[in-house]
Amino acid sequence: MYDYLIVGAGLFGTVFAYEMTRRGKKCIIVEKRKHIGGNIYTHEQSGIQVHQYGAHIFHTSRKDIWDYVNQFASFNHFVNSPIAVYQDQIYNLPFNMNTFSKMWGVLTPAEAQAKIQEQVESLHITEPKNLEEQALSLVGRDVYEKLVKGYTEKQWGRACKDLPAFIIKRLPVRFVYDNNYFDDRYQGIPVGGYTQIVEKLLEGSDVLLETDYFQFIKENLDIAKHTLFTGMIDEFYQYRFGALAYRSLRFETEELAMKNYQGCAVVNYTEREVPYTRIIEHKHFEFGTQPTTIITREYPAEWHSGAEPYYPVNDTSNNSLYQKYATLAAQEKNVTFGGRLGQYQYYDMDKVIAASLELANKQL
Repeated sequence: MYDYLIVGAGLFGTVFAYEMTRRGKKCIIVEKRKHIGGNIYTHEQSGIQVHQYGAHIFHTSRKDIWDYVNQFASFNHFVNSPIAVYQDQIYNLPFNMNTFSKMWGVLTPAEAQAKIQEQVESLHITEPKNLEEQALSLVGRDVYEKLVKGYTEKQWGRACKDLPAFIIKRLPVRFVYDNNYFDDRYQGIPVGGYTQIVEKLLEGSDVLLETDYFQFIKENLDIAKHTLFTGMIDEFYQYRFGALAYRSLRFETEELAMKNYQGCAVVNYTEREVPYTRIIEHKHFEFGTQPTTIITREYPAEWHSGAEPYYPVNDTSNNSLYQKYATLAAQEKNVTFGGRLGQYQYYDMDKVIAASLELANKQL
């Protein structure tokens, strides 16, 4: 008999396991994948830490969360400064004075603001009816056409005109010459990758990999007093009200016989005609000097049963459907749901940790 059965060895579940174990509780974790860590899993190849499921840059404004993760690894001073490629032109992200200077030849914030305002006013959009109109009303036609439209359509798998306006509530526009993507005070990559953090979080817990929860629980019905479920909430309830929608991803990774492929950790490709959204060069996350390099192309994909669900599609209909499942979940006495799949929302890593810590404190 365990105190907690935790479904999923991602960040939410493993932080919870750590907090419970260090307070004397007994935890068992079942994970369907061959490895721990969920989507933050990293592995070493040719001396390079490869982010298997896409770029994960840790950032937070909360010193307590920053101090928490620094218990388990040393973080470097990596600053996320991605670039965007559009028709062989390179622009800085997020949209800032370097972007506007390259696009229009402007030098001052006043000039950039005037250019955007001129384009926005010429469109006469008062009530945006879709994502395209919403984006145009925020940044004008040039920024939208070159840096928003194609990337967004690839990410969502449909035209911007067919996407609801609320998906883009705002676009980060900064009138300073600063390429730092995040506003958060604390930022970095763990030296040696993320998996080491998860290994430490799981010390003292029992872990079963390549284990399907639904089959496992049939054979071990009374194994724990309480279950933390971080998988898909609709799957837990056997899709009683229907399946929630997700977007998935496909990754193509290759090692190249060169020291430096693109000179940057993350390069976005914003044209619709380019099938991938970005290329990640993993060695740059840790300022690597290895003789070879490893890159990953990231392709958005439609989600289907059996595929990995990465991004909840939080439109009106799916959020309404989720609320039906959340109502069932609220009635559970011995099951709690957590994480992006259990709570059907996208979480940054610091928010995952904060939510898991909050849940652990409530349980205790």
